[in-house]
Formats: sequence, C-alpha cells, structure tokens
Amino acid sequence: MSKSDDIRSLIFEYYGKPAKLDEIAGERVRERFDDIAKPIDGLGRFEEMLVKIGRVFGSENIDISKRALVIMCADNGVVAENISQTGCSVTRDVARLMTCGKSSAGVMAERIQCDIFPVNIGIKGEKIEGLIDLKVMDGTVDFLKEKAMNIDEAFQAIRCGIELVETLKNEGYRIIATGEMGIGNTTTSAAVISAALFKMPEEIVGRGAGLSDSGLLHKINVVKQGLAFHALDSGNADIVDILCSVGGLDIAGLAGVFIGGAIYRIPVIMDGMISAAAALIAEMIVPGTKEYMLASHIGKEAGMKCVLEELKLKAVIDAELKLGEGTGALMMIPLLDMAADLYRNGTSFDEIELQQYERYEQ
Repeated sequence: MSKSDDIRSLIFEYYGKPAKLDEIAGERVRERFDDIAKPIDGLGRFEEMLVKIGRVFGSENIDISKRALVIMCADNGVVAENISQTGCSVTRDVARLMTCGKSSAGVMAERIQCDIFPVNIGIKGEKIEGLIDLKVMDGTVDFLKEKAMNIDEAFQAIRCGIELVETLKNEGYRIIATGEMGIGNTTTSAAVISAALFKMPEEIVGRGAGLSDSGLLHKINVVKQGLAFHALDSGNADIVDILCSVGGLDIAGLAGVFIGGAIYRIPVIMDGMISAAAALIAEMIVPGTKEYMLASHIGKEAGMKCVLEELKLKAVIDAELKLGEGTGALMMIPLLDMAADLYRNGTSFDEIELQQYERYEQ
C-alpha cells in the first residue's frame, strides 16, 4: 500500500467515508431554478453551484446564512532560501491582526457576516492569544535540506482540519470558506502542484506577494532543486510523500478541511493557490472530495488554472486576485447569497402566467 492508501484508510477508520451526494435534491434545485421567470441557466455557473450545494446538503433548502472562514496559519522553512520579500515574522504579525478582525480577511468577513476561525497550525514561536491553537510543529523544515515534515506531522495537520469541520458542522455552520497565512506558502504550493501534476515549475511558480524578475527565477530554481532533491520530478510520486517533502502545514490543514467537508456534508469554498494545492491533495487522498468543493476565483498565480482543470472545477471570479487569507473565497459568498435569494424568492412563470422555457439536452 502507498502512503496515500494508509492515510485514506486511517481517515475512513477514524471519521468514516464521504457522504453520498443526493442527486434527487440537486435535480429539485435545478427544477426550481427552471420554474423562475428567466432564461434556462440564466445565472450560469451560480445555478450549477446551488445545484451542487443541494446535492451536498441532501435538500433543496439552500441556506448558507451561517458561514465560517477557516484560516490555517503556519511558517515554512523554505523561507530561509530567500524566496520571499519578507521573513517569517510577518506570518505572526498578520495572524495577530486576525484575532481582532483587522486583517484584510477580517474586514471583508465582517461585511458579509462570516465568522472567522484563525488557526495556529504551525507558526514559529510562542502561542498567540486569540488563535485556535492546533500547532503541529514550530514551522516546517527547509525542504532543500530535508523533508518539510514527517508523515505523522502531516496526518496530524490533516486531522486538525477534518475535526475543525466536524466542530463547525455541530455548531450549525452551512458553508466554509478556506484561507491561509504563511510567508513562503506560494513556494510550497507551487512545489506540491508541480510534483502532483508533473508540470515544469516554470508553468506553476508565480510572483507570490511580489517578486522581481530575478526573484521569480530564483524561486523557480528553488522549487526545481526541491523536487530533484526529494526525487519528485519523475511524475509518479505519491501525493502524501509530496506533501511531506515540499508541502506546508497550512496546506495539510486545509486538505483536511476539504476532506471534512465531504465527510460532514458541508460545501467548502476554495480560495487561491494555497487552497488549490490543498484541494488537489484532498482529492488525491480521498477521490470524490472535489464534489463538495466550490471554486471562487482563478487567481493571479500561474498554478491555479492547472489545478482547476485537473479537478474539473470552474471559478466564477476572474479579477487577478492574489491577496490570500481567504479573501477570494469571501468575495464568492455574497454572489452565492444573491443567487440563493433569487432561487428562494424569484417569481415563477405560473405567477405571471407566462409559458415556461423548456430545457433541451445539449
């Protein structure tokens, strides 16, 4: 058995298998949309997303009014290779802002009445008051020196994500947005995606928080060296080995959130590059997890498009976002709210005595 098989078996043993999607509920959502006095599929991808939410809930009652943003915060050892403009201290500084709602995500979440759950899953140094303390280790190891983490640490981080989703489900949350904070995590994400999809780093690595041309070339070379050092450049590496070798604790924790969404029937919104890497890992460990995911935006980082294509997910926002923290996922929520409002309150063809449009096979 592979490492992925081992982790999958343990997840199923501890938490059970993903819930079965309710196709009948999804069709009822589609039929309700078709009853509304508008063209068939008039809201495009938003109708498909609400159909998916209906399948996940097992109900045509689309209520996403209680929403959470889970932000996994962790430091990355590869920052020692000068792949970012800033050092690890910024992870800690921004995480502190999250505890009082003053980070970018905090300001946006307040606007849409979304509760924030910032998690310290691997920030260097002392405990930060106000963060959910689930620290696995004091940041990962520089992946040019050795594996970023061992398999026990990776699984512990995944379990943190799954169990947090279980807690949120029990507290009545209906939808979860994903976010992260960790200097260096676009490098770890790019390394994970490059190895998992067997893509050249040049196709995946982006400028992150802002790199010069020379900085970008250096970042690409660091990813190349990391993949070669861990023998991940052959195209047949196991996804758990990839995560342990070049990944991050924030990525592992978010992978657990996506898996938890599938197990506990909560739709989970993907944010940017780091969230996408986590979603890819989740799907590779537990196939079918992608059916519980919603893609918010395409993102500025090059690897996003590759992951979305691999998962066969379509994002609805194309605004070159690259902020992180879950801000893109948050921007998705009011759009879903408007679609859900029309779904619940839209005028039907019968009410205005008009002939309904017919749906034809395409």
